[in-house]
Amino acid sequence: MKMQLKNTLMVAALFLAAFTSCKDDKDDEATPTPEEEMQTLSGEVSGTWTSGKTYMVSGDLVVPAGKSLTIEEGVTVVMDTTAKPEFIVLGNLYCTGTAASPIMITVPEGARTEKNKFGALWGGILAAPTCNELVLDNVILEYGGATTTEASASVKQGLYKAESGERLPALWFSNVNGKFVVQNSIVRNFQEDAFYIEGGQSIVANNKFYTTGLTNGEAINYKSGTQADVAFNLIYSPNTNGLKLSNSGDRTPQAYIIAYNNTIVNAGWRRPDIKGGSIWIEKSVHTDLYNNLIANSRFGIKRDTKNPEDSRSTISNTFYYGYTQEGVDQFQSSTEIVAGANDVTTTTAGGNDPKFVSYPLSTAGNNATFSTSWDFHLSADSPALNKGTTDFTRHFANGLVIHGVTYTSPAPATYIGAMGTK
Repeated sequence: MKMQLKNTLMVAALFLAAFTSCKDDKDDEATPTPEEEMQTLSGEVSGTWTSGKTYMVSGDLVVPAGKSLTIEEGVTVVMDTTAKPEFIVLGNLYCTGTAASPIMITVPEGARTEKNKFGALWGGILAAPTCNELVLDNVILEYGGATTTEASASVKQGLYKAESGERLPALWFSNVNGKFVVQNSIVRNFQEDAFYIEGGQSIVANNKFYTTGLTNGEAINYKSGTQADVAFNLIYSPNTNGLKLSNSGDRTPQAYIIAYNNTIVNAGWRRPDIKGGSIWIEKSVHTDLYNNLIANSRFGIKRDTKNPEDSRSTISNTFYYGYTQEGVDQFQSSTEIVAGANDVTTTTAGGNDPKFVSYPLSTAGNNATFSTSWDFHLSADSPALNKGTTDFTRHFANGLVIHGVTYTSPAPATYIGAMGTK
């Protein structure tokens, strides 16, 4: 009897020890150490980068063809400023942040300085012709646009312009049969173009672009092979144009871009030649432009008279403001500057004040420094209110399905510009 009791106690002790050991292991697994919260990686990546984690990138990233990478809300991706990695997407990329917890693709905090205002500290997101789907929703892209070399992965793989000495955009997309959406995001501190698009169906909406283009570069640059709705974007001080719309490349389908309710401020003044302006249209692009607000930008909507836009294009309800007489003179209609129907315009410096909630209209046209305290909503007495049109059809009113999610281009507003009243 004593021996049986002794054996029972021994078994109980062993069971307790085993249970305690398992519990400790489980607790360790449930509470990651700081080292487990931060990963360093390079090379091929796919699967899921989980919410709230930080990923240090030490070399080029490649999402392989046929695979996908999902980046969840609150993820921070930190690019090494010595390696200057490129983010190459051969497969699919889904970045789905939230307003409260956006995804950041950035550089170390110490490199986010005035000296590096125009980035060039990592490459960009380069979506190859094999990339079928891409989503950037509530994403902050900053401090990229590095210049390629012979050793760059993009040059070796024949991506983008496939040459050394090219300044990379924040996003390049090139699959004419692909689809992508960029919405609710911020693109800032890039050396040249923010977006350079050579293919696909796309929605680019409710984004902010600022501090882009050191010596040239557009905020949004569309070429042939594209169909897009571009709407409700705030574009501040691109070096050259807010929008450059072209059918260059002669890919099928013909470029057809519907751009509406965008606000473009201080565009083009930092470009030393005649290319700088607000919206540039050329080379048989089919474009419909509605409800765009152009303030203190160099030139109005400008065409290449030797290679003009498609004759089916429609332009109307553009609002113009210029603080200086030089600025006002440069958006008056001519053979190069396109007048639209129902434009809201002026011939007097300072006339036609859009009455932004808080932006000093006297700010120098060549200023590229953006203040997040500025508010480009319209005051209740703004002349841009109730001057927009909703009488047009956008490409993706019924939605663009990507990764099982339907993304719909926003409905046009009756005001002009990207932001109505608060």
